[in-house]
Amino acid sequence: MPTSPASPAAGSSPKKILVVDDSLVILKVLGIKLKSAGYAVITATDGASGISLARQERPDLVLLDISFPPDVAHGGGVRWDAFTIIAWLKRTEEVTNVPIIVITAGDPAKFKDRALAAGAVAFFQKPLDHDQLISTIHQILGGPTPTAPQSA
Repeated sequence: MPTSPASPAAGSSPKKILVVDDSLVILKVLGIKLKSAGYAVITATDGASGISLARQERPDLVLLDISFPPDVAHGGGVRWDAFTIIAWLKRTEEVTNVPIIVITAGDPAKFKDRALAAGAVAFFQKPLDHDQLISTIHQILGGPTPTAPQSA
């Protein structure tokens, strides 16, 4: 019996995605969408937790928001934003080569080139096109791109 495109091969565990975003709604929605596509999902609401989880869990991919509110962004004296987090991840041996996709509600003209130059492999504007995001994740992680569900 064939498996769905996002399903892990028999005996293997699903690819793991770390989502770092201060919005609990975004974390919940992305968690549901990614799990339904066959991925394991880990979430963090700030940069310090994201770095710590990345080191412990060694995700296959990181989805990363650009900005965090001041009360979240100053954890441990560090002004966390996507660029600081990317710099940390790129220097952290356990995850130095993990692909990072940046997501933001901010102005793409202001952030896209900078995010890609910092090491992100893709950039998505909120509100997210979940089908396109899942397709991009499949391409990055080497899985087949799922076909869109057919309408009856």
